[in-house]
Amino acid sequence: MAASHPTPAERDIVLVTCPDEVGLVHRITGVLRARGCNIESNQEFVDTATAHFFFRAEVTSAGDAPGAAVGLTEGLSAVLPPGAEVRVTRTGIRPIVVLASLEPHCLGELLLLADSGDLPCVIRAVVSNHDRLRRLVERFGVPFHHLPAPAAGADTAARLAHEEAIERVIAPHEPDSLVLARYMRVLSEGFVARHAGRTINIHHSFLPAFVGAAPHRQAFARGVKLIGATAHFVTGDLDEGPIIAQDVTPVDHGFTPERMARAGRDVEKLVLARAVRLVLEERVFVHGRRTIVFA
Repeated sequence: MAASHPTPAERDIVLVTCPDEVGLVHRITGVLRARGCNIESNQEFVDTATAHFFFRAEVTSAGDAPGAAVGLTEGLSAVLPPGAEVRVTRTGIRPIVVLASLEPHCLGELLLLADSGDLPCVIRAVVSNHDRLRRLVERFGVPFHHLPAPAAGADTAARLAHEEAIERVIAPHEPDSLVLARYMRVLSEGFVARHAGRTINIHHSFLPAFVGAAPHRQAFARGVKLIGATAHFVTGDLDEGPIIAQDVTPVDHGFTPERMARAGRDVEKLVLARAVRLVLEERVFVHGRRTIVFA
């Protein structure tokens, strides 16, 4: 069984996005004050290109009891412009399911951080189209599901049947997020749509450069001096979903594609873990093809 770790007292997370107007912060904080909420932290941002406002706050209320801020969503909506989106959730440990294929570095990082209490999640299951990672996963007491995928070139019916098997594994766990930890399969538009806004992928290059397969060979051919990794939400357009987190590491003319790949793996696991944390902590707003990230 995975280790149990003490968690800090839970707080309400208040999330607001709406058309920008004068006095929005004053209106929001007025509602919070009237309901006895103490703001422990808050961040706001205005996207001047689209005149849109974003706000995130962590608040406590009398006794810090779950549900103490009942009615907060309605109260905030009443003072905000038409079209405002308000959501109130709680801090705490969130369930996730991880999909992986053959490479252990990203999956291993997530397992370690979740097990040590350094990532606010519990990994309910790992699903893989190969059996190679079973021993790694089971060391952490996490259920491992090997679901062999149809061969390349298989018909649509076989691919959809495979995805239906994945869905049957996922469904009982009701995960907040799905994490593709180097899951080397292209998911159907239907699967992506069913988990829209909740599926996080790691791509082994600094997008939008070098999309698709073999990015390190593409980078080597171009003689790049930096290689990186990109964590993004999955959409129906391959490797083009809104970007959550990115990072790079320097390389030079002495790096082979294989050495670039090794350096890239170190970046990938850190970027994916950072992105998962940001999403689980409700720090990411999707705005069109972009994200607003309150780190």
